[in-house]
Amino acid sequence: MTSRGDVGAPHATLALLHTSPAHVPVFDALRDEGHPGLELNHFVAGELLARARAEGPEAVAGEVRAALDRAVAAGAGAVLCTCSTIGAVAEAAGADVPVLRVDRPMAAAAVAAGPRIVVVATVESTLEPTVALVEEEAAGRPVDIRTLLVADAWARFEAGDTDGYVRAVAEAADTVADADAIVLAQASMAPAQHLITTTVPVLSSPRPGLAAAAAARSGQGPSQAHLGPRRRATG
Repeated sequence: MTSRGDVGAPHATLALLHTSPAHVPVFDALRDEGHPGLELNHFVAGELLARARAEGPEAVAGEVRAALDRAVAAGAGAVLCTCSTIGAVAEAAGADVPVLRVDRPMAAAAVAAGPRIVVVATVESTLEPTVALVEEEAAGRPVDIRTLLVADAWARFEAGDTDGYVRAVAEAADTVADADAIVLAQASMAPAQHLITTTVPVLSSPRPGLAAAAAARSGQGPSQAHLGPRRRATG
């Protein structure tokens, strides 16, 4: 795992747990745009996603908890997990600070938009956790969730072909017409939002996720008990 940021700052930082270094500049830019002065500390652990895809998210629960502990030791007042595949595991880890999954605010917005929701992903391991999250946010309300896997796109992302990756996501999303919301399940998919032409509302996670985490870090957001039904603090 690699980390980036000022450790030992006199005030609490917001730590971000990524499974790709490509997310670091994205969230730095969003911070500069909407949260100037917020100190971010990035932790990148690509091996977590690789193992979670191969063995299931629960297989990396111990490693995720260890990563969260390192973030807290480095001065984090809250942690944002930007990987949708391991987001639920991060929430359930029982860290000593609020832990947020980046896609929870997006899922809440999708449910608010209407019951017909299409979840688009480029990694199959993301589909089940995202569907479960949307159902969780629906809190018993009926929802009709469909999934769309852009199976050939992830190889482009891994190869560094970001433009091709984003175009493939946009083309897939544009095939959706009969829905109340389209959910771009992974943070890496967010740039496609600007290329998609369907009239169905398209939701991505980085911007609302960072806003929620910034509020939690400052103590201005929901209480820790309301950051997610599995998220809790232990001490």
